[in-house]
Amino acid sequence: MGQLDGRTALVTGGSRGIGAAVATRLAHDGANVAITYASARDRADAVVATLGNAIAIRAEASDSADLRAAVAETVETFGGLDILVNNAGIAVWGPFEETSDDDVDRLLAVHARAAFVLAKAASPHLPTGGRIITIGSSLAERVPVPGWAAYSMSKAALVGLTKGLARDLGPRGITVNLVHPGSTDTEMNPADGPDAAGERAFTALDRYCDPEDVAAMVAHLAGPGGHNITGAAFLVDAGAVA
Repeated sequence: MGQLDGRTALVTGGSRGIGAAVATRLAHDGANVAITYASARDRADAVVATLGNAIAIRAEASDSADLRAAVAETVETFGGLDILVNNAGIAVWGPFEETSDDDVDRLLAVHARAAFVLAKAASPHLPTGGRIITIGSSLAERVPVPGWAAYSMSKAALVGLTKGLARDLGPRGITVNLVHPGSTDTEMNPADGPDAAGERAFTALDRYCDPEDVAAMVAHLAGPGGHNITGAAFLVDAGAVA
């Protein structure tokens, strides 16, 4: 028996990296899992093939209609929705003066607006004991180098959203939390990449996190151990913000 047997989770951006690790962990814990992907259908299908009772849904995180449709398809397929994991994200960085309005709009759309839209769409379906878990970034807490102002702004917005939703949904017994990964070994930021040594130097443990480290925190918040935790943010960053 898994701690999430009989429950259904929707994980956005679940075809790779942290999203794939989260989907895998929740499925291992017994959940039915739906993942979204933007373009790489083959990769999404490969993840789903390892999960058991799971589906892949094409949805662009900046498209509110796509996001609402993903929630509806998840509910139609599995008969309900218990856990929403807002994970889909993009990385845009560079000199502040060269950051375009379009860059800012896309970052806010994919990170902040998408999380709001998904929570609003999922809310009518979430039962007492439902969970909303959003993947933020340690850069919302500390920005150690130049070039990340817009990205950090878009992730910091999730702190306010999480706290507000925790108050709005708390009376229904639904918890809302935020997980801030630090440098994590993914295709977007590999542990053997050109900037990896510098990023490890910012951490207390002198190491990158694995996607599974983040997934473990999500699983805790999604499971029985997270039933009394809400409106909170958790760093999984090897001590980068210590």
